Amino acid sequence: MEPRSKLLDATVGALAAGALSALKRMDRKRTANFAGALMRRLGPLFPEHRLGRANLRAAFADKSAPEIEQILDGVWDNLGRIAVEFAHLDEFSVAGSGPLTPNVITYAPETAERYRRLVQSGKPVLCFAAHLANWELPAVAGKLLGARTALLYRRPNIRPISDLIVKLREPLMGELVPTGLAAPVQLARLLQSGAHVGMLADQHFTRGVEVIFFGRRCIANPLIALLARQTGCPIHGVRVVRQPDGNSFSGQITEAVEPVRDAAGRVDIAGTMQAVTAVIEGWVREHPEQWLWLHRRWR
Repeated sequence: MEPRSKLLDATVGALAAGALSALKRMDRKRTANFAGALMRRLGPLFPEHRLGRANLRAAFADKSAPEIEQILDGVWDNLGRIAVEFAHLDEFSVAGSGPLTPNVITYAPETAERYRRLVQSGKPVLCFAAHLANWELPAVAGKLLGARTALLYRRPNIRPISDLIVKLREPLMGELVPTGLAAPVQLARLLQSGAHVGMLADQHFTRGVEVIFFGRRCIANPLIALLARQTGCPIHGVRVVRQPDGNSFSGQITEAVEPVRDAAGRVDIAGTMQAVTAVIEGWVREHPEQWLWLHRRWR
């Protein structure tokens, strides 16, 4: 049974590598346009579409049924584009930093200045992102801007795919730290050594803390708040926004999100995670069609 499982995993890994190689040879924008249109048609056939509809109805009680379906169309379109963009992450550049490519992530002047200050300060920073637009790109941009970076990531169950992801991502995004019992210690050491540490903060986490997101209770991973308490590092939110053409992006980094503190002056974990969640909710309200409504955020 075990050899068969290894053979299956190896086969799936080879197919994934072949698919990425094929996508890499195609024109990114034309292929992404096709994949987005295809997923708009196929997405409603999946059970996740019903889950997304239920999530949106609960979050936006004031929106009509056609408005909800329009948002879901955008969600599927976004996912189709991400699948193509994953093969082209090494082709992106950042405006005002290094040589430009045809795929440029732009920044408003105040955001560019904020990035510059943080990178040049030489001090470590904690960054959170969310499943918005292409959520791989904030990490790519951070590395392109000259920061020494490390990312928390969830290792896929299929080993060859996990190895492929590390091989593709690490040169573009910095050191990858898999989730697990050792991750908090490893990330704390990286922060103490001066690295900027990033993670997604909008997923369900069974052993997390309760927060309110779109008026509903859910569980958030408290790791970024715990690291802020332990190290004293500031917390910033990072995101990219997909532009109306579907193929270009603008980036943003927030001012420091002030941690909530308890009576003794220590970082309050639940309160700080609520502050982080509030920033993410604001982002999602701006561009609901770019967030991943298709997972069970509320349980």
